[in-house]
Amino acid sequence: MPAAARPPSGHRLLVANRGEVAVRIVRAADDLGIPTVGVASADDAGAPHTSVVDEVVDLEGEGPAAYLDVAAVVSAATSTGCTLVHPGYGLLSEQADFAAACAAADLTFVGPPADVLAVLGDKVAARALAERCGVPVLEATGPVDAAGAEAFVASLGARAAAVIKAVAGGGGRGMRVVRGVGEVASAHERAASEAAAAFGSGRLYVERYLPGAHHVEVQVVADADGGVTHLGERECSLQRRHQKLVEVAPSPFIDDATRAALTDASVAMAREVGYRGLGTFEFLVAGDRFVFIEANPRLQVEHTVTEEVTGVDLVVTQLRLAVGATLVDLGLDAGPPPPRGLALQVRVNAETVLPDGSLRPGGGRFERVELPAGPGVRVDTAAVTGSRTNPRFDSLVAKVVAHAPDGSLATACTRADRALRELRLDGVTTNAAFLRALLARADVRDGSATTETVQDHVAELAETAATIDTAAASNPPTAGDPLAVLAHGRERAAHAPAPPGSVVVVAPLQGTVAGVAAAVGDEVAAGREVVVLEAMKMEHLVAAPESGVVRSIAVAPGDVVDAGDVLAVLERADVAAAEVDAAAEVDLDDLRPDLAAVVERHALGLDAARPEAVERRRRTGQRTARENVDDLCDPGTFVEVAPLVIAAQRRRREDDDL
Repeated sequence: MPAAARPPSGHRLLVANRGEVAVRIVRAADDLGIPTVGVASADDAGAPHTSVVDEVVDLEGEGPAAYLDVAAVVSAATSTGCTLVHPGYGLLSEQADFAAACAAADLTFVGPPADVLAVLGDKVAARALAERCGVPVLEATGPVDAAGAEAFVASLGARAAAVIKAVAGGGGRGMRVVRGVGEVASAHERAASEAAAAFGSGRLYVERYLPGAHHVEVQVVADADGGVTHLGERECSLQRRHQKLVEVAPSPFIDDATRAALTDASVAMAREVGYRGLGTFEFLVAGDRFVFIEANPRLQVEHTVTEEVTGVDLVVTQLRLAVGATLVDLGLDAGPPPPRGLALQVRVNAETVLPDGSLRPGGGRFERVELPAGPGVRVDTAAVTGSRTNPRFDSLVAKVVAHAPDGSLATACTRADRALRELRLDGVTTNAAFLRALLARADVRDGSATTETVQDHVAELAETAATIDTAAASNPPTAGDPLAVLAHGRERAAHAPAPPGSVVVVAPLQGTVAGVAAAVGDEVAAGREVVVLEAMKMEHLVAAPESGVVRSIAVAPGDVVDAGDVLAVLERADVAAAEVDAAAEVDLDDLRPDLAAVVERHALGLDAARPEAVERRRRTGQRTARENVDDLCDPGTFVEVAPLVIAAQRRRREDDDL
């Protein structure tokens, strides 16, 4: 690489992330001759990303909380002589407070300034930015309560649908589609509870739902001198529960006029907000209409497809922009290079897709890792033989990218399918077969699939995936079938010490104990939840396989368990038929009284329930504790339990009165 292409000497980079994105960042830094420092939580010691950096700093604590400790991460950078900090995606990547803390410590944050992060991290503020720039948006409210949401949905008319969305965060959490006023109250309650748990803020707004749309995002690049350009667009319509599965660049669906309108709008918004670095502006496109929905002020998971079709290394570009390079220096002042064919990325996640299309997170040890190769194939992963997944983090284990120089989406689908067939990740169940089933669909191969395609056909896709031989050929028998995992667990549990006549409740998957829903002495009917496990940022109820009385609980909240570990032991007993019947008649859309009480108890402590206290802090220029937590914590990583202490005391007092 010519000397002019390198950043000034003396730089040292802290990679404030883990997994495959950390490996990706280190490779870019190596290309620029920049030494790297990694960080690792206690439960990530020896993880693959720690083997590719020049130095590792151990963080206190486990799981995402360790990586979200702003003071600790900044200290790791300053104590090792770093001048640059790259946050990757997720974790601290969109936290304005982290960017500000880096600046205060004289560290260069590889991303937009803190004030830009503050604007684009708030979906309502981002919509206001679009409106100032004359970019169309869907009808929507500001932050509203359930009554305000009902009024808005009613104003749309009887046949219109709406989306209830969390103001903060992303990843599909805190989102519900409603198709009438009657669905709003329960959907608003569930979305608020989910958003509060995931982001520390239960604020919601409501937006008109646009059916049959394509999800298209534009990659922007901006320098510190005010230069802004773009590197084309990506199609991200293939999603499940608002989470992307397949991305394509360029979009095979939109025409040149729409493409120009989207890129012009993105550049205008980036320029208006004073953007610097890489980022994306996202839109829904239906016919010749497009609307802005949100911005992502960071590197995207799907940046790989843009790299394949433009020849621009986006992470190298980020690093060079951070140390002062201009668009002229990067050779991008004349606009984006013409696309070189078409590229497609599929996200391989550690999970099992069940027959009804629902998911069960997978995990474990990679007994054997073999990556596909050949013309037009790229794989980004941190998985190596002998490494283990960590259930506290996202389920993504590999990104498989296929490039078609001829620009044919069908060619890219064929190459991606072959790559998935060759991919070996023995020991960990993945969604590779589901992705292959998706790539075989005619509407996927011709580019006409929309944001509703996967959800509308999820059961059919799961059935097709079940017939694909890849999982059976590349995974141990107990790893490929969730029922086999459970049977294997029961076989292991049979060797655990338990009295005759007992029923052993075992973990069906690797995860962290999020809660224990039963106590010793409780009578539980078959099917009643006993333990709640959290894996890959999702909660999973583990139910009693038979009716009985709880005689022992083997775990506590925070414990990490493997598939087959003993969670509880029951003594077989008949439970009153009425209790069993009641369990069978539960409406899954209704909250049980005890869970409703928990939600209510949480809500009482949120800022929305304390307007006077919040206003007092506003008058003195202060923020609330929950606002600080919202900025510091990655979505889904902060769990607040203090409000439940009173509820626990109440239950104890009630028991004492018996």
